Amino acid sequence: MSNRFSRTEMLLGKVNMEKLKIAHVAIFGIGGVGGYVLEALARSGIGHFTLFDCDTIDETNINRQIIATTETIGMKKTVAAKKRVLSINPNALVDVFDVFYLPDNADNFPLSNFDYVIDAVDTVSAKLELATRCEKENIPIISSMGTGNKLNPSAFKISDIYKTSGCPLARVMRSELRKRGVKSLKTVYSDEVPIKPFGLEVLTNLGKRKLPPGSTSFVPSAAGLIIASEVVKDLCSI
Repeated sequence: MSNRFSRTEMLLGKVNMEKLKIAHVAIFGIGGVGGYVLEALARSGIGHFTLFDCDTIDETNINRQIIATTETIGMKKTVAAKKRVLSINPNALVDVFDVFYLPDNADNFPLSNFDYVIDAVDTVSAKLELATRCEKENIPIISSMGTGNKLNPSAFKISDIYKTSGCPLARVMRSELRKRGVKSLKTVYSDEVPIKPFGLEVLTNLGKRKLPPGSTSFVPSAAGLIIASEVVKDLCSI
């Protein structure tokens, strides 16, 4: 009998679809990368999500975040994301935490219940905390490196953090993880040289001192879809 996941089952098989149905995946950060991870995993039949993000959708998110539309401006990202998942798969379980995950509150959110952790946050301290805890507890994790100020979606690669090159964020992560004794971290990264963004005068008019990275619709989404494919393959042992 056909169902919403029939086409996926044709490639993965019934046994693997059952694995995805009972899998519990945590996604930290529901932005340009994490939103597309969630989208693809929901459409792949993952049965249980826990989402972490304390941000609210604003107009500047529309260019790259799949949950950001005119209708969702002002909504909590977790609320919009949960609503979207349930519109794809009403049988999914979606737990949400409107928090900014950091070392100071990490003990409040144990990772042992998750079958897979996706790190799609921007903060280095949070990324390091997730990587360290997951290695210690032997929980599968994949971490997104930098996608800002880049234009080439085909430059993304899957690699261990210690084999990455050309990504400023990955360089910082390598150094800090080495200090913490973390031996390995699966990452998605791009070795494209970041582009210096335009628009300084616009930000000055907005009263912003720190220049945020430029972004597109097609670079963070590419990273997110690659991450989702790795999670599905790992959960299915393909």
